[in-house]
Amino acid sequence: MREKKLAFTDYIFIGTLLFGMLFGAGNLIFPVHLGQLAGKHVNLASLGFMITGVGLPFLAIIALALSKSQGVYDLAQNVGDKFAWIFTAVLYLTIGPIFALPRTATVSFEVGILPNIDPAQRSWMLAVFSGIFFLLVWYFSRKPSGVMVVIGKILTPLFLMVLGLLLAMALIFPLGKVAEIAPQASYRSGAFLQGFTQGYNTMDVLACLAFGVVINDAVRNLGVKKETQIA
Repeated sequence: MREKKLAFTDYIFIGTLLFGMLFGAGNLIFPVHLGQLAGKHVNLASLGFMITGVGLPFLAIIALALSKSQGVYDLAQNVGDKFAWIFTAVLYLTIGPIFALPRTATVSFEVGILPNIDPAQRSWMLAVFSGIFFLLVWYFSRKPSGVMVVIGKILTPLFLMVLGLLLAMALIFPLGKVAEIAPQASYRSGAFLQGFTQGYNTMDVLACLAFGVVINDAVRNLGVKKETQIA
């Protein structure tokens, strides 16, 4: 049986789906912060950052496809049942209520709401905003298949246009010359290693282990069945 070849539009859909699922608060915060601290050593720092922030998450999705795993628990069972239970629980707690999930609401609040309100009202306004934010997330996430379509075909293209405009403005009207910005102490002699460790802050490696199967299922739904071809 001949393997189906994906059309260019299929690749665009998968790419935007990947971007939409992975680009979160951490991806918005940490690269900018790294650039500020790295100064003129930003290229080396960015290279290290991309290895752990982009390369490893990509490998996680490929690993799920090649291993025919149906999720992180299935993948972790290759080590052992006890390890699989503990690793899966810790992973979902980390990318869920302990670390990653709260900052999705916090970043939105800090950027979009806080500058327009009295700082003294921050605590209770953040609580109200977070409640509304996660209620809307729950409402729109009740049908996972619909979420994938909305993320891949509607929200991500719109977001890419806005992000592209922001980047274009930064390039056309820069705040200064990068070559003249002195790096902070930790980036003067070890910019690559600093970027390498900072890349983990996005938590995309953990996220890809958790929902990489969703990406692979999206590829299967396009007619690709062979694991190596999916990868």
